[in-house]
Amino acid sequence: RNDRGGTLYVVGTPIGNLEDLSPRAARVFREVALVAAEDTRVTRRLLNHLGARPRLLSFNEHNWRERLEPVFRALEEGDVALVSDAGMPGVSDPGRELVAEAAVRGVRIESVPGPSAVTTALAVSGLPADAFLFLGFLPRRRRERQERLREAATYPLTVTLFEAPHRVRATLEDIALVLGERPLAVCRELTKLHEEVFRGTASEALEHFASPRGEFAVVIAGAGPDQASERDLDSEDSDVRRFLLDRIAGGVRGREAVADASASFNIPKNRAYRLWLEIREKGESQGD
Repeated sequence: RNDRGGTLYVVGTPIGNLEDLSPRAARVFREVALVAAEDTRVTRRLLNHLGARPRLLSFNEHNWRERLEPVFRALEEGDVALVSDAGMPGVSDPGRELVAEAAVRGVRIESVPGPSAVTTALAVSGLPADAFLFLGFLPRRRRERQERLREAATYPLTVTLFEAPHRVRATLEDIALVLGERPLAVCRELTKLHEEVFRGTASEALEHFASPRGEFAVVIAGAGPDQASERDLDSEDSDVRRFLLDRIAGGVRGREAVADASASFNIPKNRAYRLWLEIREKGESQGD
């Protein structure tokens, strides 16, 4: 304990197999006065398994604002553990807000590392994991989900994400559409009885998971040099088209608009001219 009171322990909990809980985490649960938990029912089962009897307080995305002060009052008297339902708090789970506020208030914060679905999925995927891009849970709306994938499309890094069973097929469809048929690993129910890792492409995964069940982590190969350059060109072409449309709408003649686009984007005039022709042909076809 420090001069400001107790210590906030950020504790990793099993993502499926209770044997993955560390001895240190078990000791912390037996010693703290309070556990701030994402779902007290889930954490109570874990504590009962350990024979630990600390007081429980729910702390989640819905109530964290009103639960901050009760947690800090408890920290004035003793140590507190922060947990999510599975894995490390704050990683696509509640808890970040409490850690951030504890840091501001000068509370001592200690990590008690534990299992993580992110690194577990990466380790069994067989894909490069020296560096990776983690997207967490993708948006529920298809348009927003596809936009998030487009943002990641040009990264050469391996991409990881989480998905719920009732949305995983829609997400795989979007991966196939936006990222193409890259190698991927779809990890289901990691560390649990029915753990499964499917390796293939998004289209193959759709065939395999006709009726998906359980929790999913998806690991996707990063963009290759050709994919990255093609997508960079596509993105730039879209910007040039918008530029040309704005110039034409402002009354600028085609030749001048092409010259302006070439100078503004530092691209060859014949490329700007090709894009201008595409715009003109599209306009003529819509006019017909």
